[in-house]
Amino acid sequence: MNDQKAHQRWAKTFNRARLCTILFGFGLLVSGCGGHPKGVLTPVADTEPQSHRVEMLIATTRSPSDIRGEMFTGERARAPNFADITVSVPPDGARKVGEVSWPKKLPPDPATDFATLKADMIDIESAKAWLNTSVRKTPDGSALVFIHGFNTRFEDSVYRFAQIVQDSGVRSAPILVTWPSRGNLLAYGYDRESTNYTRNALENLFQYLANDAEVKEVSILAHSMGNWLTLEALRQMAIRNGRLPAKFKNVMLAAPDVDVDVFRSQIVDMGTPHPQFTLFVSRDDRALAASRRVWGDVARLGSIDPEQEPYKQELADVDIQVIDLTKVKAGDRLNHGKFAESPEIVRLIGARISDGQTLTDNRIGLGDTILAATTGTAAAAGNAAGLLLAAPVAIVDANTRDNFSSQLGALGPAGISPSQTLPKCRAVSSVNCRKQ
Repeated sequence: MNDQKAHQRWAKTFNRARLCTILFGFGLLVSGCGGHPKGVLTPVADTEPQSHRVEMLIATTRSPSDIRGEMFTGERARAPNFADITVSVPPDGARKVGEVSWPKKLPPDPATDFATLKADMIDIESAKAWLNTSVRKTPDGSALVFIHGFNTRFEDSVYRFAQIVQDSGVRSAPILVTWPSRGNLLAYGYDRESTNYTRNALENLFQYLANDAEVKEVSILAHSMGNWLTLEALRQMAIRNGRLPAKFKNVMLAAPDVDVDVFRSQIVDMGTPHPQFTLFVSRDDRALAASRRVWGDVARLGSIDPEQEPYKQELADVDIQVIDLTKVKAGDRLNHGKFAESPEIVRLIGARISDGQTLTDNRIGLGDTILAATTGTAAAAGNAAGLLLAAPVAIVDANTRDNFSSQLGALGPAGISPSQTLPKCRAVSSVNCRKQ
């Protein structure tokens, strides 16, 4: 009997190690095959005076969880919920910039780990009060709204946003919009429908920010599938109001999992003037290549070649800045989050939000300085475990791993077929476009 149990334990360990090896080969793991502890949102004492504190407002359409330290699940709530969360980020030098230092055990040590200091559910009036108080503390009355991507659990979105805020040096009031994602690679369809489910709630938030006199400027950062939600909410708002508010200054679209044809119609519906859009693309994004196959072989916005027509002219027509990361040899093996894994680029994003600086010249990539940083210095600083906005398909958690082994083929190596051409629209305001 003891030999049989020992054999079962050995077989389980072997199979787990084999799956870890396979997943690593596909670039799906960046920090080993072990998951982080559950319940990390249980508040702990503030015991490290040198740590950094990131206070954020949470607006979510997730359902509350009954599990201590989880707060919200991946299921859909009937009405939006709000929370006030403070995250402790380890002192400078205790972690690599661009990295979330997950605790290996609970309770976390604020000297070395990300730790939750406060996690309170609040009502909508308290959320409004939090926003007004926080915006008054900023130098320019600004707010930053972050919308995460596919396959993201609630705690992942919280800690990732805390890391973005800290490493970017942004001085705006941080607002995390987190929609019901089940945090499972096999739940792509559910996650996509959850973004549609959240569309009205996000528009309502945008409307409130537009009408709040305390808020002088709004920046938006979205990643992957979160771009669909962001663009749809902005489109609805523009149609309802006749235009987008002038205080919406920057909209940054990172690796957008959005149909290029649909994107054009969304931009048209937003009218002019519109916010300054900055688009992060990479033609070797294998996650978007897989998404393209799912969505009828139509190019995804985040993987276009911005120097090819008709894209080049159309992007110029609507004044969209493009940062092309195709030549940047950094990031996960799927190349889906590589722009965000460079500390230098994250800081540039913070400068853009805080100071209104231009990220780069239009459609010429990052430039030699940033390219050198991402391929050299930043790589040496530990990009393999760096910042992954919303950690979409680059990190596989323990719950996903159990169901994922049979699905590896769908996310395996795949070439990106030539982009289908967009209808050629010389007049941005025209919706009567013709195929070339």
